[in-house]
Amino acid sequence: MNRSSSSSSFRLFRFALRTCLSRRLYGDTYHRYYCSESSTTSQSRVVQLKSKLASGPSFQDFIKISDKSHYACNKEYEEYYITEDETAHSLKVYFETYGCQMNVSDTETAWSILQKAGYSRTHELPEADVVLLVTCSIREKAEQTIWNRLKHLTSLKKRCQKHKTSLKIGVLGCMAEGLKFELLEREKLVDVLAGPDSYRDLPRLLSLAHGGQRASNVLLSLEETYADVMPVHRTLEGHSAFVSIMRGCDNMCSYCIVPFTRGRERSRPASSIVEEVRMLSDQGVKEVTLLGQNVNSYRDRSEEQLICSKGNTQLSRGFKTVYRTKQGGLNFADLLDRVSLIDPNMRIRFTSPHPKDFPDEVLHLIQERRNICKQIHLPAQSGSSQVLHAMRRGYTREAYLELVENIRKIIPGVCLSSDFITGFCGETEDDHQQTLSLLREVGYNMGFLFAYSMRKKTHAYHRLQDDVPVPVKQRRLEELISVFREEATKVNMAFIGSAQLVLVEGESKRTSEELCGRNDGNVKVIFPKTDLRVQPEKLQLVPIKPGDYLLVKITSANSQSLRGHALIHSSLNDRKSWSSKHLMSEPTISC
Repeated sequence: MNRSSSSSSFRLFRFALRTCLSRRLYGDTYHRYYCSESSTTSQSRVVQLKSKLASGPSFQDFIKISDKSHYACNKEYEEYYITEDETAHSLKVYFETYGCQMNVSDTETAWSILQKAGYSRTHELPEADVVLLVTCSIREKAEQTIWNRLKHLTSLKKRCQKHKTSLKIGVLGCMAEGLKFELLEREKLVDVLAGPDSYRDLPRLLSLAHGGQRASNVLLSLEETYADVMPVHRTLEGHSAFVSIMRGCDNMCSYCIVPFTRGRERSRPASSIVEEVRMLSDQGVKEVTLLGQNVNSYRDRSEEQLICSKGNTQLSRGFKTVYRTKQGGLNFADLLDRVSLIDPNMRIRFTSPHPKDFPDEVLHLIQERRNICKQIHLPAQSGSSQVLHAMRRGYTREAYLELVENIRKIIPGVCLSSDFITGFCGETEDDHQQTLSLLREVGYNMGFLFAYSMRKKTHAYHRLQDDVPVPVKQRRLEELISVFREEATKVNMAFIGSAQLVLVEGESKRTSEELCGRNDGNVKVIFPKTDLRVQPEKLQLVPIKPGDYLLVKITSANSQSLRGHALIHSSLNDRKSWSSKHLMSEPTISC
């Protein structure tokens, strides 16, 4: 069969298929239109159609195209089908990651997929053939940063066209889904768009882009978790890593765009998570952070877990949801239990949780397991019950404070952090004062504070008025930051005199003469670079390197960090064996 007859037969096959579908979907209309002519003429047309179809390719011919050996022997199909892009083996991709830890994890997943497709990675922009921006759209400022960067890259692309293959620019993640029309059609700043659930399609999209087309896939999925994609972890000196355990969010807070850019909540099978954490442990990673938009609502309902059904989800007392209670499968406590048993000398953290998903079983597990960090991120967003109701958070100020009290009762010495939004729709001065009083009453070690930025598609965008003036938002934000710093300084001052177990991250940003790391409560600790003993009884000194556990005596503190001097090399397993006499009268060790 020559190429022209193949092309003609393919068009005929497509017409016949469309006709059959039309008849199924629009039966009466089809009958009136096609059967209004005489039965003899109609039968004649059917005979002709059957004759033409018989001489064309069969359905099996189209299936065979996916077989590489068949494709190699049938060059006539090259024009019609996209296969593996051989040019990818000589192309370099450059990533820029913006926003939350989830985007860091997404970058590792996208790179894993492109690496298998034959791309190599560069960390130098001038060397890149493809630039991919992993984006965030949680706030207007984050989006504006991306817009500015895209304009710069577009001008760079125009200059590159003069001396090398055209640079391809792609936008991945939340902004790709939320602003697809503006990015691809109106502004024409990018060649490729891939939403959070479309990273598997990146090789095909880039192949189309290299062929001169603009390509996009921003479809959201109810199932995609990338469970079978092993991310290429690029951790700082190999000491810590992020592991995604679930994607999407069902909470539908009125200010939040996440459910619209990342889709419905779905959890990754526990078995694949355990496998990834075990692999990281084998590689010497000392700290793993479990990631999710609502990480502690994790619920693995995969087939193999149904026999381990735990029943309904248990919420924190006084909290409620906008969705139906989840049932069956393994919950977050089950996963945390399994992950923490993999390596007793590996720290386990998790973010970002929702306050509603802290039943007592999770809190008791955190207290019992030495390697689960005694630090909880507890996003409050506001200290006013009225504003919390408008935000659709599912709790009151009183319920939140009761949860804080319960956490501190079960986990003594726990470190708390939080998120706050000021200037939300309808927020009064009294509401603002209630938020300031909550900051003082709880006392957080860390906080993430922002002025409200309305996002399209959200409940607030459709139902509420962004009625707090920008100058008022800014003034309230400044007051929030001031009170937070005052209280965080007080909380951190309590560490002075204690010996903190610190996981070393590397050199301090300010000077190469100092090192920094984080304690169990995730507070930054800075100390002079020096050699240390491995054991109290031995005089041999060993250099400090990233990934080491050290005991550091804290001598000063502020709202952002702790300062001290290193005492000795240690580990999660050894820390309770160090007594004051071993530390030459140093204070008792704490978390």
